Parts: sequence; C-alpha cells; structure tokens
Amino acid sequence: MPINIHLLVPDLFLPQEVASEACAGLALPALEWLLARAEADPLVENTLEAWLCDAFGVAEQAIAPITLLADGMLPGNSYWLRADPVHILMQREHMILQPDVSLDSDETTKLCASLNAHFSDEGLRFFAPHPQRWYLQLDSIPDMTTRSLAQVAGRNLRAHLPQGPDALRWHRVFNEIQMLFFEHEVNRARESRGEQLINSIWLWGGGNAAQELARRYSRMAGDSPLAAAFAQAADIPHTALPAGLSRISNDNGSDALFVYEGLSRALQQHDLTAWRDAVLDLEQTCMAPLRDALRAGHIARLALDVSGAGGARRFTLTRSASWKLWRLSKSLARYTPVFAY
Repeated sequence: MPINIHLLVPDLFLPQEVASEACAGLALPALEWLLARAEADPLVENTLEAWLCDAFGVAEQAIAPITLLADGMLPGNSYWLRADPVHILMQREHMILQPDVSLDSDETTKLCASLNAHFSDEGLRFFAPHPQRWYLQLDSIPDMTTRSLAQVAGRNLRAHLPQGPDALRWHRVFNEIQMLFFEHEVNRARESRGEQLINSIWLWGGGNAAQELARRYSRMAGDSPLAAAFAQAADIPHTALPAGLSRISNDNGSDALFVYEGLSRALQQHDLTAWRDAVLDLEQTCMAPLRDALRAGHIARLALDVSGAGGARRFTLTRSASWKLWRLSKSLARYTPVFAY
C-alpha cells in the first residue's frame, strides 16, 4: 500500500544576492524535477521550531521541555528555558551571536556551577545535560517573548533580545552573565589555547511540558536533533538518513516525516560551500530516492515544506504529477524570489 511522506527542508532557497553564485553548477535533477511538477502553496510556519510545534501540538513554541526530555531529564511541572552557551562577537556597534561553540563536560560543569552560585538568590537554576544544550528552570512564568537560537545565529543580537514587561530584568541577567564569564577560569584557559570564548548564553524556547504530543506520523527520519527530540517525546520511531529513508519508504500505509537540517546549519555558519555540499547530499540521499519511489507508485503523496526567514512554501506531489511533462525543471536559484529575505 502506498505511503504518504512529508519532507521538511529549512533554508533550501537562498537570498537573491547569493543564490545565483551559490547554486551555480549544482546538478539537482531530482529536486528540480519535483519542484517543477508540484503544486505550491504558502505556509504560515516559517521556522523549523514553529513547524514542529504546530505539527505536534506544542503550545507557545515550548521547545525547552521537549529537548530536556531527550537529554535525559524530566521537565515535571516547572517552566524551562533553553539557556545555550554562545560566543558573542563584537563588531563595532554590532553583537553577532555565534552558536554551537565546542566545549567539553568539565568546562560546562564549571560554568554552570558559577551561574548557579551567582544567581542562587534569584531562584535561577541552570542545568547542562549536554555541553551545547543548557537549561534554566524557573518556578514562575516570565512575562517575555524570546527568539530561537537559529533565528538569531549570525545576526546582531541587540535587535532580538527578550521583549515584554519582564524584559529589562532579563537584559540585566544577560549583562551579569557576560561579566561573570569575562574573567572565568574556563575562558582564560580557552583564550590561552586560542579557542572561542563562552561569553554569554541565549535564552529561548520557554514553556511547560505538554501533557501529550500529537502523533500525525508513524515514523520519522532525518539529521535534525530537534526533530529527533520531538519523535522521542511523542514516542515515534526515529532513524537517521539515509537508512531511515529506505526503511520508511518500504513501509505499507504509513505516514512518515523526514527533516533535513543540514542546509540551516551551513547558513548559520555563513558557509555557502557547506550549503552546496548539503544540497548535493539532499539530492542523493533524499530527493532521487523519493522521485523514484513516487514514479514507481510506492508513494501516494509527497509534501515538501521549505521554510526560511522570508516565508515558507509547501510543494505537493502525487504520482500523477510525474506526467506533467509541460512543467519544465528550472534552476534552484530561480525559486528565490518567492522568499524575499
């Protein structure tokens, strides 16, 4: 029995000013074939976090309790925020946030211990079950809005600091953490080794744990740690690509979700070479097998959701779409105008 497959690929389309150069010479016959023959519709959710929260019925984009569970801790009834370690690069009047700073468990333990000692009187409790994923536990819900780490990565963080009635308090917390980390023994040692300093944290994804997640899919696969965390929280089997694609495509009558995050990671690092490599990997790992499975009748419906800072789009195909020979393939770069960054 044919299956339905949903594929989510953030940051597939690039800003106009770089798209032509970045896409030049890329051989993407399967991806371009699928895009040309699909029916396109706009999407409301324009980030990976928003898309997953909507799909799994998680209110207020409460990412922290989801990933906390995947990192081996029970969220209970507390309010949790992600409090990820970051490097802030000072560039004249700009403060550029750089995520995914490499640090080991010993460094993480020392930095978190300093945070907990400094903020003990304010009821702020920091935990670091993973070196790159830290958490802040609160007894009450802060009245503020935050932006996800992915949305702020590589950008001037001044425009993305918490907003709302409680925002000034958290701006003060940010400042105190930067001063605390400035002369910290961990950073002195990192500086002597020529490594990036851990000079701040980024708060985002706050909320309470959902009682139960929606289960729209019977299987999931991909390279996204965040999607894998949602799969675990919803008790849905998750496998890595490319093995996961082959396994799910052979299932009978199941609805499957694939999430490919490699393009976003490359853009967050401003690495267009890595983005090109990721697109080629997407073509070989996902798009070519999916095109062949659609043609062979193993897939009843294929939906490709593309999200980005300028908007989002869903491309939907059925087997009959493969016969729309008048829809000629076009370069990936030519889809960029739909997404004005």
